[in-house]
Amino acid sequence: MKIFLILITLLLLFPDPPLFWGFYAHSLINRQAVFSLPPEMMPLYKSEIEFITEKAVNPDRRRYAVVGEAEKHYIDLDHYGDSAIHILPKYWPEAIQKFPEDTLRAHGIGPWSAYLTFLSLTKAFEQKNKAVILRLSADLGHYLGDLNVPLHTTKNYNGQLTGQEGIHGFWESRVPELLAKDYSFWVGKAEYVEKPQLAIWDAVARAHSMVDSVLRVERELTAQFPDDQKYSYEERNGLTVRVYSRDFTTAYAIALDHQGERQMRKSIKMIADFWYTAWINAGQPDLRNLSGSGKDEDEKIAPDPKIKVRSHDNE
Repeated sequence: MKIFLILITLLLLFPDPPLFWGFYAHSLINRQAVFSLPPEMMPLYKSEIEFITEKAVNPDRRRYAVVGEAEKHYIDLDHYGDSAIHILPKYWPEAIQKFPEDTLRAHGIGPWSAYLTFLSLTKAFEQKNKAVILRLSADLGHYLGDLNVPLHTTKNYNGQLTGQEGIHGFWESRVPELLAKDYSFWVGKAEYVEKPQLAIWDAVARAHSMVDSVLRVERELTAQFPDDQKYSYEERNGLTVRVYSRDFTTAYAIALDHQGERQMRKSIKMIADFWYTAWINAGQPDLRNLSGSGKDEDEKIAPDPKIKVRSHDNE
């Protein structure tokens, strides 16, 4: 109950969040990952769990304010053909030797960027810099969560190529917002990841394998639900808006065998594993006595109207 009260408060503070995994889901995923960490990491992460929860959304906010941020959240595997997962170099230096960097960035650099964030977190642990550890932990959780979303792995990211506009926000925001209260989020204890960059690509490949079902099931259910049953209306920020109905949302989740819940669980476990691995690789520093006065000053993120990013918010 405490988790949901905190998230409701955050939704009131940020009433119009971007829809990458949804503000609600990103916050919940980061928060739950803390509980899989070993006791040695708890003096930092448990005491700063509200920061880890709240700042889960910062990378999305940066998309509208920082040039080069948006491309860190996705990769269009299908741009590179059916064998993309095999032909794309797994490490950034090799990738920019094989493909023009502009091309890579235009179609998303999520897997490579997440790994670089992981390396930066490892360095922050080595330096025992509390503020940077917390900021990068929140960021890494966000990026890894995004890469477990099927629609973050395809150029048809919002169903815009198949006449299914709005499916992005539906899958990653509407479904968890309505159903996550019944999900089970205990994923076990964090484990060491031997090859983090390859583990990221494995997660991307697994998410990409779900794209067809994400689109197909929505299309099949749409044929069964008249518009007045597929959609309903809710009050949001003083406005009446059209949203996917609870019946349609529930039917979709069931038809996908609760795919969203499974991917949220995978995200939680992966994030905890990567935080733990960064700490191990840094020599397991004592997290009770870290340098710095605490958290970074609150990030000033002012939207820049000149930055154009992908839109996913057509529900």
